[in-house]
Amino acid sequence: MIALPGIAFGGQAEVCIYPEKITLDDLFFIRQTRCPENGGSWTDQKMAFGTFRTSIAELTFSSSFNTPVPLPNQRIGYARVSPKDQLDLQRDALQQAGCHVIYEEAASGKNAVRPELEQCRKALRTGDTLVVWRLDRLGRSLPDLVQIVAALERSGIGFESLTEKIETGSAAGKLVFDVFAALVEFERNLIRERTYAGLAAARARGRSGGRKPKLNEKQVREIKALLRDPDIQVADVARRYGVSRTTLYKHVGAITPQEKPVSPH
Repeated sequence: MIALPGIAFGGQAEVCIYPEKITLDDLFFIRQTRCPENGGSWTDQKMAFGTFRTSIAELTFSSSFNTPVPLPNQRIGYARVSPKDQLDLQRDALQQAGCHVIYEEAASGKNAVRPELEQCRKALRTGDTLVVWRLDRLGRSLPDLVQIVAALERSGIGFESLTEKIETGSAAGKLVFDVFAALVEFERNLIRERTYAGLAAARARGRSGGRKPKLNEKQVREIKALLRDPDIQVADVARRYGVSRTTLYKHVGAITPQEKPVSPH
């Protein structure tokens, strides 16, 4: 059902509920004496009002018909399909769940760029509910899903997944996402601990973490020997070994006259 303004001949405005799904670029208001739901008949008179690049289902209007006002507490659907999926199943389920506005995305779950989802999130207002057919239609991964739902919750927007029967407006739904968030944090901690353990094991074997050094021990000894010759320039040595002077100094350090020269061979 779609809310659109009815205009009485006397000039009084009222909101009528029409069962038709209407999506137009050029918005027209239909003059009528009574709403069709109340048995009134439609006239053929139409008055062009302007162009709105949006779905009529998203809008109702003030009595002056000058300013579009978003409908409160909407249920907005989001459907994502890969090239092999069928969209009709998701669309039908979302419509049956009361979603008059549905954003449809044709993209793989691995694709981080989802313009329709961004448009959907921009359209959502406090008190609205984002509805999806299944959890994996929204999030590319569990961390991604938790991040999106948490952002919605901070904005006062609800979330519902039809297949799993999860809605954040209920205590059970909030508990489920609290568990999801805990699992994400647990996974992060595991990765962090494994990384630290791997670095510690590498250091125990005589290796340090990070990038492989650009100069090996033999090259460092050769460079030290060369730099003790006052006639040899640092820039020439760095060029010979294919490193910058900063990298060379980092590996070799300062060369003092008291140091005993080391033969490069």
